[in-house]
Amino acid sequence: MNRDNTFKDVVKTCKVVCHALIDDGTIPNNEKLPLLVYQGALELPEHNPAAIIEALFEANQWSGCWRNGVYGFHHYHSTAHEVLGVYSGTARVQFGGEKGVILSVERGDVVIIPAGVAHNNLGASQDFRVVGAYPLGQRADLNDGKSGERPQADENIAHVALPELDPVYGAESPLTNYWMEQGE
Repeated sequence: MNRDNTFKDVVKTCKVVCHALIDDGTIPNNEKLPLLVYQGALELPEHNPAAIIEALFEANQWSGCWRNGVYGFHHYHSTAHEVLGVYSGTARVQFGGEKGVILSVERGDVVIIPAGVAHNNLGASQDFRVVGAYPLGQRADLNDGKSGERPQADENIAHVALPELDPVYGAESPLTNYWMEQGE
């Protein structure tokens, strides 16, 4: 659990939903690391919730924060893992490509996307917004499953380092349980 009392009123114990997504022939996904959804992990204030998420992610060594939605086409990053913290609205997002899982996300949810796992906004409320970030030192590229991306994307994914900390909970976290043991 993040020991910094700054976030004690924001970070909550949550249900963790885990999805193993395998290569579908077009999208590499990540056969070692599952997609993680922390349902209701954040209890956000009405005033400037995005800034709170940014500060939380940065305190846990996830950087390069940005604010937006999720692109409405299948895309993935081969050079970085990604975290999305929903601070407004709701959306249906497909993870893993055309054959992947469709999940509903809402304010307070956090999604940790391993390098290689595609994501696509299938529909969202008009106010849907997320804060995104990447583990310290990682920068995301943008791939969409077109021919020619692989095998370079596969090689990139194999070399993306595991993050040192969970973006929400810090050192002792669901990420440790689900990723650290898998990634070795």
